[in-house]
Amino acid sequence: MKLTVIDTPGFGDHINNENCWQPIMKFINDQYEAYLQEEININRKKRIPDSRVHCCIYFIPPTGHCLRPLDVEFMRRLSKVVNIVPVIAKADTLTLEERDYFKQKIREELRANGIDVYPQKEFDEDAEDRMINDKIREIIPFAVVGSDQEYQVNGKRILGRKTKWGTIEVENIAHCEFAYLRDLLIRTHMQNIKDITSSIHFETYRVRRLNESNGLPHPHLPDDLSVDPKANGQLEEQPGAPQTNGAAAQHEALSHEI
Repeated sequence: MKLTVIDTPGFGDHINNENCWQPIMKFINDQYEAYLQEEININRKKRIPDSRVHCCIYFIPPTGHCLRPLDVEFMRRLSKVVNIVPVIAKADTLTLEERDYFKQKIREELRANGIDVYPQKEFDEDAEDRMINDKIREIIPFAVVGSDQEYQVNGKRILGRKTKWGTIEVENIAHCEFAYLRDLLIRTHMQNIKDITSSIHFETYRVRRLNESNGLPHPHLPDDLSVDPKANGQLEEQPGAPQTNGAAAQHEALSHEI
């Protein structure tokens, strides 16, 4: 398995965040465009390099109250072009009661704003699929804690965060929901995420582009999707490791290739 993580540090940190999602939108569509150009190539490769973004992990700051307008607008727009998985960053800063209330509040706001996060109900294939995905939808947004530090706990080496009260174990489901997020992305639903990207999101992009150019795709994107990622200092796409403990809500794009 080849896994690529694209980090977007600085998203939403500016005083004026108007249209700050456009560079991310452009990046996602640029990958669709590159794949489309390979598809229509007369002498195309047997195996087209796939740099499409299959999933966007959206980090929500642990305020314990509600989503910011920026969070709502970002997820509303991006959910139309990529699979969105919302997570609560630094979940250890919330009590269990605060965490449960915050998760419920976020789910209510997502429904109220018509934001369809992954796994989307409309793409459930059968009753068994729906039952499995309903359990996941009840957990979303995942409340996660991240760490790259190892500690000795009960004779075992674990990833965690050490506090004066004890050690928070990243992969312990009694402490946080990182394990559920990991399993969703790279174990149980990885192929489904890729399938939805290909058959729904990329197909929507492909049909639109072919209709616009009467079957001859043009390398440039229309309207506001051609924004320079570095414009106005809003954002610069940089590869890097996931920042699961960022103080501000951050976006991470995940693409994988088998």
